[in-house]
Amino acid sequence: MRLSALGVLAPALSTTAAAAPQAAPADLTPPPDLFDAQLLDLDFWVKPRTLSVTRPASGERTKLLYWKDGEVIDSAYQELCHLLRDVNGRETAPIDPKLLEMLWGTQAFIARYGLEQPLEILSGYRTPASNARLIEAGVPAARKSLHMSGKAADIRISSLSEEVLGGLVRSFRQGGVGYYYRSGPKGGWIHADTGLNRTWKG
Repeated sequence: MRLSALGVLAPALSTTAAAAPQAAPADLTPPPDLFDAQLLDLDFWVKPRTLSVTRPASGERTKLLYWKDGEVIDSAYQELCHLLRDVNGRETAPIDPKLLEMLWGTQAFIARYGLEQPLEILSGYRTPASNARLIEAGVPAARKSLHMSGKAADIRISSLSEEVLGGLVRSFRQGGVGYYYRSGPKGGWIHADTGLNRTWKG
């Protein structure tokens, strides 16, 4: 069952609302400012950064301290680049540090509300050949995809819906966010990149 983000933030609601609790409808839409990264203070951004990620396509998982005291730890960065490699094309490329910051920020932000879960990386770097094969197969992929320059990732967090996860990533205002809604037990995913600020549904 997917966790309702509204329930996570319920203690922050006004005392007036808390005085008369009522059962919320199952299809209640979270307010648009839920999980808003713009509320973060400087202390959040200067603390050490540890990313916990899994890669379903390869079965890999890791938890890495990759940034501390204002600097990226090179060995950890290289390991993350490998984890976000093109699994099918078997090639690794440098990943935009801003993308890693966005992924870490997303995970660290929800951890403040007790949601400590690994970030699933469905797609990271993509070779031009791999990208072309996806297009030929009818899979949603842009011909000038930022995946090919290490500036995009398709991600999922099991307890968050596409709407809530995408809204959080979008609130960082660091690039594009694509919402990919899919039926099934695992649901869809969110595309996050460090290009121009924009949103779409695929």
